[in-house]
Amino acid sequence: MALPKPTSFDKQKTVAENRRARFDYHIDEVFEAGIALTGTEVKSLRGGEGSIAESYAELRKGEVWLVNANVPEFSHGNRFNHEPKRPRKLLLHERQISKLHGAVERKGMTLVPLSVYFNGQGRAKVELALARGKNVADKRATVKDRDWKRQQQRILREHS
Repeated sequence: MALPKPTSFDKQKTVAENRRARFDYHIDEVFEAGIALTGTEVKSLRGGEGSIAESYAELRKGEVWLVNANVPEFSHGNRFNHEPKRPRKLLLHERQISKLHGAVERKGMTLVPLSVYFNGQGRAKVELALARGKNVADKRATVKDRDWKRQQQRILREHS
């Protein structure tokens, strides 16, 4: 029998975060994916550089690719430096890829990267979410809930 997967991932050092994703999308399921990087990309990410603000993931020929993620060139990289916005392959199990493929094709969902981080073993990982887009009314409700929770905390602090 397989061991259950942990609900939260072992994030040692978060490099890039897509903070807008939780506001723009309803997050259904979250996956941890490895990312295929070159040497200078790893060094650049270890330096804390990188952005996934306008990036997304897509399925091509049975593989998952991270598109439009920006990993700036390594400062001490020479002619072997990488291209900053190249598509990067995400490493997932076959079963996970087929699950994502089915959800994207049938249910019209989107693959959104939430964060890029290094785990406890020093490997670069991407937190990938299977998400459904929010409409304007949903976004307003999210803002309203967030403000109400903030006000609740304020009231509790004043009366304690």
